[in-house]
Amino acid sequence: MDAIKNSLAAIYGEKFKEENYLRLSENMNNARREINVSRKRGWDESDVVLITYADQFSSPGESRLATFKRFFDNYLRSTFSHVHLLPFYPWSSDDGFSVIDYHQVDPINGDWDDVARLGESARLMFDFVCNHMSAKSEWFRNYLHQKPGYEDFFIAVDPSTDLSAVTRPRALPLLTPFTLADGQVRHLWTTFSDDQIDLNFASPEVLLAMVDVLLHYLKEGAQYVRLDAVGFMWKTPGTCCIHLEKTHLLVKLFRAIVDYVAPGTVIITETNVPHKDNISYLGNGHDEAQMVYQFPLPPLVLHAIHTRSARTLCDWANSLDASGGDTTWFNFLASHDGIGLNPLRGILPEAEILALVEDLQAEGARVNWKNNPDGSRSPYEVNVTYMDALNTRGCSDSTRLSRFLLAHAILLSFPGVPAVYIQSILGSRNDEEGVKRLGYNRAINRQKYTEAEIAQALNSSGNLRHETWRQLSHLINVRRNHAAFHPDSEFRAELLSEQLFVIVRRALNGEEIKAIFNLGNTAQTVLLTEGWRRELISDAVINAPEITLNPWQAMWLSKA
Repeated sequence: MDAIKNSLAAIYGEKFKEENYLRLSENMNNARREINVSRKRGWDESDVVLITYADQFSSPGESRLATFKRFFDNYLRSTFSHVHLLPFYPWSSDDGFSVIDYHQVDPINGDWDDVARLGESARLMFDFVCNHMSAKSEWFRNYLHQKPGYEDFFIAVDPSTDLSAVTRPRALPLLTPFTLADGQVRHLWTTFSDDQIDLNFASPEVLLAMVDVLLHYLKEGAQYVRLDAVGFMWKTPGTCCIHLEKTHLLVKLFRAIVDYVAPGTVIITETNVPHKDNISYLGNGHDEAQMVYQFPLPPLVLHAIHTRSARTLCDWANSLDASGGDTTWFNFLASHDGIGLNPLRGILPEAEILALVEDLQAEGARVNWKNNPDGSRSPYEVNVTYMDALNTRGCSDSTRLSRFLLAHAILLSFPGVPAVYIQSILGSRNDEEGVKRLGYNRAINRQKYTEAEIAQALNSSGNLRHETWRQLSHLINVRRNHAAFHPDSEFRAELLSEQLFVIVRRALNGEEIKAIFNLGNTAQTVLLTEGWRRELISDAVINAPEITLNPWQAMWLSKA
């Protein structure tokens, strides 16, 4: 409670009145009494997250979440400990990230009972879309109608204000004009689109309303909470309006609240920005997020496999501050968004970033752009399935799968908690028809399926979907059974050659695993020191002084 009071005082000063604090305290204590879901303290090697939409699968006559739970239980439950449900609330755009009502489940997905039933099969991760909400929401309608209590819910700015220093994630207008009930025109802050209106956290009323949302999610079983677009929460014209001190104070406040109400809840910040800014959300290691998205990993693994050189990936890996204790990484390769490029800046020369983008575009990937303060623009994100990002159109399915499994073996070897996107475990290719039908780039990696069609593909051997699901599930389950892959285990990366990348993990109990990756298109032989007895992925005994890795092959060696 002291941390909560201190954060409130630093953010609001005397603006946060005693009655505000009493209301907040009452809501927190009520939530604390109501919560009956026990939360795991910390993390271990068994924690692997599935990222998915709630409406990913459909079946006639039932809610999407009911269908998803059955599919998950049949095909994925033995592989994943957690399910990250992307926003499943009523929405108006951006595939759920323009939320109309934070407190409801979109009727097509089902209701909160459906969410609770899924929570019986896996621990749940929810999105807290805290920076903005839909222009179709009741809150915004109340603002436009000038209903008392909503006057300061959103951010009105004189359009003559100099906002040139503001960091822009989109090549769209920052301010959008709206007309109020009395005829006034106000220009409101819209970081992402004219349907996503930024909330005004400078208002204590907004804070209280959003804390109510957070508490509701805790009561409904969220054990991991993703703070979406969190870096933009606080605005001060004349600054960059990203990663401001009061944004960090708000994250610290949210952390203190969940620690009080539901100990064991993990806060994960989503900030697709250069590494130094990203890790700033870990605070002092105890007072802010417990996890941050490891945004450089997806493009660096992609770059390594494209160039057949792990040098940059290895150098970056060894530069990471050791995770452990109260913080760790949230590692991933693919997500509902694209492959972010901003995290590469400062790691790779711009010319290499642009070369990678050009290679991907030539094979069908889409690119989103951002505006820079000097008036230029830069590629911000590549939209593509990770399967197709790693390969050319001319590759055979066996090569596609080899490169794909290699990339995921690297992912699963890194310190941190790994997350795998639903399209990845399903072996999905680019959804060109989806882009044409829906009219936006990100649709290329957001395909939805009937339960019958995807079950048929997974149950039929010999196709890319079946083999990807079978072999990636096996890889994940091997990882989940070895303490050396605990997020906090010792980590070291090295190069045996330009194409041979090695990660060594060592657990507190002494278990050691050497992961070797051949990023080349030719076989590579590696001499072994004594003691490596087993290859874990194939479960093969090692009885020779050397091993040979096929093109694009990964091996996990054990002394056990």
